[in-house]
Amino acid sequence: MILDAKAPEGTLENKWKNHRFNVKLVNPANKRKFDVIVVGTGLAGASAAASLAELGYNVKCFCFHDSPRRAHSVAAQGGINAAKNYQNDGDSIYRLFYDTIKGGDFRARESNVYRLAETSVNIIDQAVAQGVPFAREYGGLLDNRSFGGAQVSRTFYAKGQTGQQLLYGAYRALNRQIGLGKVKMYPRHEMLDLVVADGKAQGIITRNLINGEIESWAGHAVILATGGYGNVYYLSTNAKASNTTAIWRAHKRGALFANPCFTQIHPTCIPASGDYQSKLTLMSESLRNDGRVWVPKTADDKRSPDQIPEADRDYFLERKYPSFGNLVPRDIAARNIKEVCDAGMGVGHTKQAAYLDFAEAINRLGASAIEAKYGNLFDMYAKITGENPYKVPMRIYPAVHYTMGGLWVDYNLQSNIPGLFVLGEANFSDHGANRLGASALMQGLADGYFVIPVTIGNYLAGLGFGKEDDKNPAFKQTMDEVKSNIDTLVNIKGSSSPDHLHRELGKIMWNNVGMARDADGLKKAIADIDSLKEVFNKDLRVVGDKTELNEQLEKAGRLQDFLELGSLMARDALERNESCGGHFRTEYQTPEGEALRDDDNFMFVSAWEYKGQGQPEQLNKEELKYEFVHPSQRSYK
Repeated sequence: MILDAKAPEGTLENKWKNHRFNVKLVNPANKRKFDVIVVGTGLAGASAAASLAELGYNVKCFCFHDSPRRAHSVAAQGGINAAKNYQNDGDSIYRLFYDTIKGGDFRARESNVYRLAETSVNIIDQAVAQGVPFAREYGGLLDNRSFGGAQVSRTFYAKGQTGQQLLYGAYRALNRQIGLGKVKMYPRHEMLDLVVADGKAQGIITRNLINGEIESWAGHAVILATGGYGNVYYLSTNAKASNTTAIWRAHKRGALFANPCFTQIHPTCIPASGDYQSKLTLMSESLRNDGRVWVPKTADDKRSPDQIPEADRDYFLERKYPSFGNLVPRDIAARNIKEVCDAGMGVGHTKQAAYLDFAEAINRLGASAIEAKYGNLFDMYAKITGENPYKVPMRIYPAVHYTMGGLWVDYNLQSNIPGLFVLGEANFSDHGANRLGASALMQGLADGYFVIPVTIGNYLAGLGFGKEDDKNPAFKQTMDEVKSNIDTLVNIKGSSSPDHLHRELGKIMWNNVGMARDADGLKKAIADIDSLKEVFNKDLRVVGDKTELNEQLEKAGRLQDFLELGSLMARDALERNESCGGHFRTEYQTPEGEALRDDDNFMFVSAWEYKGQGQPEQLNKEELKYEFVHPSQRSYK
């Protein structure tokens, strides 16, 4: 199957403008006749639900938290990109577009990326109008800072709490619509399956996490905005509850899964301190503006960092990449940090860390200026490690952070299943093989506030006004399958907890499908995951009852999906015989150790099609055509 992205014709500058004019519209009086289901209340989900309700649609919104404001978007720290050029340093919509395409190593769709850059300027105005307290300069203008993969300052921020403040803005907009009755909010409900009837997405099946009740919900369209799948690695910077179940169950109902192997390892995380740590903590990329990354030049140097003179330090990112220095893109920074640690130059008791040092910036700007920029991040680091980063350098090491893969969508953000739309990190659409820092918040809000309100009307306008309901036999069949699967999980009654098995999966994924991959390791991962699936099916232990609050049952269902996804990620990485962005195959690298693409054979989106339990998935392709940018070997030197 060759996939059609439905990208509009014309120049980059006119594609979105012309598309907005040409899509079908829904009369304002008719919008109230349509019911839209939104799953997820992070930046993409909350902004979409609020915007669609504001237009007049009836929205049912679901999240598994006790409150929408607990979505993982709240944890984003460093900032949000927008091509405002407030610094007058040469930024533009086209430069943001180019930086994003290049940062993704030329594996993203031009039309979607340009729309993202174009929409970015409106997001800031929207957020300011909502009262988001962005940092401001002395004169009152919004401030900007630099982020990886760019040589301009385009990142708007609210100290180290940007995600939290943006989510609260969207949450207020959502609450307004809840108060008006246009959004019905269903917290503590987890989506467990997608209902596809008559070839269209027509509803979802959920489990009430408080009492275990399985319920069905019908709508004219379904929007998934459920985030990424980084927790397939067990240890990641994601919230512990983040999972892949919504998009994976939709995949098993026919939605194509695109580029599953494109995962991002963030370079600046607090290193793991023990085998039984449950998650990792991100230190914002914004810290690389003023923090300098280094390791001692001598292996196993036991001196404290303040006693190591400049001559004995290796500022390896500045040395290897003089043009970008510490602000190279995430994939490059992470890979270089791992390489120096693997070479025996790591620091700390595990030797799996590098220093992120602020001494020079504190001497130059003063501690108060650094505190104003990063105070809460420094406080968080001190509470977790017991070390004062104003006095000693932070220790950092890469960790799984973001997933560029996700469900395949076209230019309208619609999957190959009519009526199923996918927003934010849950789709694959904008970041290629590597996401630029501060672009996740941008994509989530662009999709929710500005894209889906336009494109969903194009689908709904062709439906007619028939009321969707759950009387279709597909609802009962899907619900019965969900209940049967829950019974299976509860009745295995083995001896292995979901956390134990998940930790074992994480080791397989990190060791073989992590920052550096090779064919033998990927084949081993597939075999090891198959063996772990057998253990899961025979020895899983779920304590408690299915008709009550049961976190073990929740974890078991999510792990079941992670096991299947992990296998597909390894296969996708094995099929892609090249290196690009976050997908680094050690067999394919330049003489200087950088990612070596194969544009002749792999300039496409991998879109995998589920073919049934136990059957190999089928690879479909969306060919990527570059009309406006010439793909070249990435260089940040």
